[in-house]
Amino acid sequence: MSALLLLAAAALQPTAADVSTHQPPLAAEELRRIPAEEARQGVAAGHGSVYAIGDHEVGRYNARTGQRVARWNGDPARFPHLNSCELNGRDLVCAASNYPKVPMSSQVLWLDATTLKLRRTYSLGHGHGSLTWLTRRDGAWYACYANYDGKGGEPGRDHRQTTLVRLDDRMRETGLWTFPDSVLDRFAPRSASGGSWGDDGLLYVTGHDRPEMYALKLPAKGSVLEHVTTIALPTDGQAIGWEQGPARVLWSIERKSTEMVASRVPALK
Repeated sequence: MSALLLLAAAALQPTAADVSTHQPPLAAEELRRIPAEEARQGVAAGHGSVYAIGDHEVGRYNARTGQRVARWNGDPARFPHLNSCELNGRDLVCAASNYPKVPMSSQVLWLDATTLKLRRTYSLGHGHGSLTWLTRRDGAWYACYANYDGKGGEPGRDHRQTTLVRLDDRMRETGLWTFPDSVLDRFAPRSASGGSWGDDGLLYVTGHDRPEMYALKLPAKGSVLEHVTTIALPTDGQAIGWEQGPARVLWSIERKSTEMVASRVPALK
């Protein structure tokens, strides 16, 4: 074989990086769909309810019947862009921002999980980016700040500045991590749209557009999250929520059809 052919053959062989980042992903199995007019930004779940999240509204739906049983309508001037919510006891805790305005500013909302009455808000002001999700684990909040290449982004920042921050109950920062290139490349040109801790101790994160979810873990050393694997989803990104229980049922949304979608996620070994 000529030297030229040998070089060509070598170029076609996958590298270790190719194998690790382009393996066929695991796939979540779709279980059911619930139509919800608010399902444009994300979904949360728990205690027999599923919550559809829109730009400045939230609908609570009976998870068994699919019937809407409560709704909150926020003032668009005060709450221009809800991004996600997560159930925490009697509260539905929501991450919100002023997207697409700049400079970016963010706030946290606490809604009554049953009535959806607004309990209180907390302003985070201008910080690491645009707050897209807030998830709780081991007595702390983990807040994700998105940054964008285009619309809604600030000069000097792009998707590579997407940041995970750990907060205490007084919203003081106690830790900070960035995302690995293997995940950032999939976010581009947008950022992390949804995130929630699984019962297996892994952090599950979605982007804005791709039908996939990234399992991550905190590093033993350093400040870059570790990418464990990628899981295919039946929906295109946006905020997600785990259903309580051992069945590993995850809710996501299909923006095009405004539906909340339940899927069974395979266990990771």
